Amino acid sequence: MTGLLTTAKALFQAAVDRADPARALRAQLTASPLPALPEGGSNVLLAVGKAAVPMMREALDLIPGTAQALAITNPENHTEIPGAKVICGSHPVPDENSAAAGQAAIELAHALGPDDRLIALISGGGSALMVAPAPGLTLADKAAVNKLLLASGLDINEMNLIRQQLSDTKGGGLLRHAAPARVQAFILSDVIGDDLRAIASGPTVAPIGTRAQARETLQRAGIWDRAPEAVKAHLSATHEAPDALPPATNTLIGSNRHSLKAMMSAAAAEWGPKLVSHRLTGDVAEAAETVVKAAEAAPGNKPVALIFGGETTVQLTGTGLGGRNQELALRVAKLGAERLSGDWLFLSGGTDGRDGPTDAAGGIATPATWNAIKAAGQDPDALLANNDSNAALKAADALLMTGGTGTNVADVQIFLRRPG
Repeated sequence: MTGLLTTAKALFQAAVDRADPARALRAQLTASPLPALPEGGSNVLLAVGKAAVPMMREALDLIPGTAQALAITNPENHTEIPGAKVICGSHPVPDENSAAAGQAAIELAHALGPDDRLIALISGGGSALMVAPAPGLTLADKAAVNKLLLASGLDINEMNLIRQQLSDTKGGGLLRHAAPARVQAFILSDVIGDDLRAIASGPTVAPIGTRAQARETLQRAGIWDRAPEAVKAHLSATHEAPDALPPATNTLIGSNRHSLKAMMSAAAAEWGPKLVSHRLTGDVAEAAETVVKAAEAAPGNKPVALIFGGETTVQLTGTGLGGRNQELALRVAKLGAERLSGDWLFLSGGTDGRDGPTDAAGGIATPATWNAIKAAGQDPDALLANNDSNAALKAADALLMTGGTGTNVADVQIFLRRPG
């Protein structure tokens, strides 16, 4: 089993390495250098997200004539950067620091003139790390909605549709503050399908939908009645259609698909890997069934490496601690113990190194995991029912621990099995 674990961790690291934000930004700027600015114009850098620090460092090295630089990231990835101001927001629920970061970004954008250029370096996590409540709303309103969304089972596009309608910077709001300056965004995608409107809630692109659609989504998810009154009033109010957004150039420099290709390449020589799905999304229980069915269908007479990428959802019904990757691993441990044979291992991890509000990147499942939880004196079925995947996997020494990676391109999964 040690050999399978070493291989799985190496493949996971290959995914993380391919999503290295500094390397991706350098490749893009080397291939397509930025055009010169008019005389007297300045470049201003704004990096937002879990990969803000490495993207900012690389940008400062590569882009001359930078007048100001602001990086907004999460505490774990915080590092001082010579030549830039760094602010730590909160993730996954915004706090006062997130609001301070939003205000700093707005002030930075407002100071730009027509000959200046705002270079936005955007990565996953930006929705919570930089917030600016829409007029009439408070930070507490936004935080309350965010907590509801995280437990709702809605996918990232649906959540960001709602977040955009409650924000002064999301859904292209940053462009309005930066006008009339040029805006160039380089984006590292943590969203399956790479819809730029959903990455960090799209500060430099058009919104996903309207207030009415946000209201309908909350109602369909069954959480409308629990939303703050100010939020319900805001989404119910009639308002004039906003003016067209100022223009911007948005360039995708990295994504989950790039990382899946890197994993396939790393496994090619020994394993002959198969990419089962680059859209392992939706309910985590259904995703676990997808993984185990794929494993059941794989040949038993040769090494098997099944690769998945995506971002599942968990509808919280319990009070436990965990994340979508840990719960997926726990569910595969349960199903695998019942249905799979041989020497196998499953790993599911977030490429940012953090799964939900825990210090784990994800989880690992083997034929022994489910019974190891029982042997530790725990009831795995009860823990699973309580969404307490972190405690369950910790009892079996089956947590994937990597620390913050400085990048974020959603989740990857690996199933390995040797014949025997």
